[in-house]
Amino acid sequence: MEALLFNVDSGFLEAIVRGYKAGILSQSHYANLTQCESLEDFRTQLSATDYGNFLANEPLPLSTSTIADRATGILVDQFNYIRTNAVAPLSKFLEYITYGYMIDNVVLLITGTLHERDTHELLERCHPLGVFDTMPALCVATNVEELYQSVLVETPLAPYFRDCLSASDLDDLNIEIIRNTVYKAYLEDFHHFCSSLGSPTSDVMQRLLSFEADRRTVNITINSFGTELSKEQRAKLFPAIGRLFPEGNNQLAKADDIDQVRVVCENISEYRSFFDGASSSANGESHGTMSQLEDRFFNMEVHLNKQSFLQQFQYGVFYSYMKLKEQEIRNLTWIAECIAQDAKDRIQDFIPIF
Repeated sequence: MEALLFNVDSGFLEAIVRGYKAGILSQSHYANLTQCESLEDFRTQLSATDYGNFLANEPLPLSTSTIADRATGILVDQFNYIRTNAVAPLSKFLEYITYGYMIDNVVLLITGTLHERDTHELLERCHPLGVFDTMPALCVATNVEELYQSVLVETPLAPYFRDCLSASDLDDLNIEIIRNTVYKAYLEDFHHFCSSLGSPTSDVMQRLLSFEADRRTVNITINSFGTELSKEQRAKLFPAIGRLFPEGNNQLAKADDIDQVRVVCENISEYRSFFDGASSSANGESHGTMSQLEDRFFNMEVHLNKQSFLQQFQYGVFYSYMKLKEQEIRNLTWIAECIAQDAKDRIQDFIPIF
């Protein structure tokens, strides 16, 4: 019965997104791309994949930012096609996916307003999936107070800002705190919405959102070492979901170094290997440790998102496809950058998907 009801409204779109997934680059595609000597060769190799001639009209010399922008444009077109054809509750689910991009865009505009930058110029730098109809209204604001009021009235993020922040919070020192506070509220809300959809969507999405919450909790903890952020403030930024919640979160709120973070994460079997080789005693190595940790998080994210395609009749595939394609675009940008800078020794440092 569940399968029959699911297919009535969403079967066609699930088939579409699974078809899109079949076009994700394989290991052999990456092998060909890493052999390229120039970005012109890179463009030729990509034309033999599902990307087709998406760079055909771009003038030479190609830039890596152009490649990333055009690849993102294809993903945005695919997402918009799915969203245009979706009905509730899938349409609401897809809307939630866009909120993450909206948060980044609004924070970008807040930062620009603080620094008295031309906000119309910043609009062009915003992620297209996080653009909403009333976004230009935010550019009219001439100070942070006006911008805060506009955000509360003009954006779908209003509940997150209203419940978490006041206008006085919007200053330069707090910009990352703002981003993490709003994202925490968003993740918890998205998690609650997915729970209301019932199984199997709730099972798949709770697994994915729990991992995202844990990743943010660990990153916030490590990035707060040596800063003015108090342990009480740090604890308030942790999402109240995830496998580390609540006991792991409580311990991470009190952690003073990476060794203590590792001890907490070792309680979750899948997270044990994340900190192999990481130590707080190595001076100056924290950046390398964070880079290594970030790669391990991305690997885990790819693994979890591939797993969500093993179950049918659930919305998790739409979320997972977006995440897998985002990783693919990061891979393409990395390889293109290595070719452009003739850094072939690092060209294999991407995260393959299949």
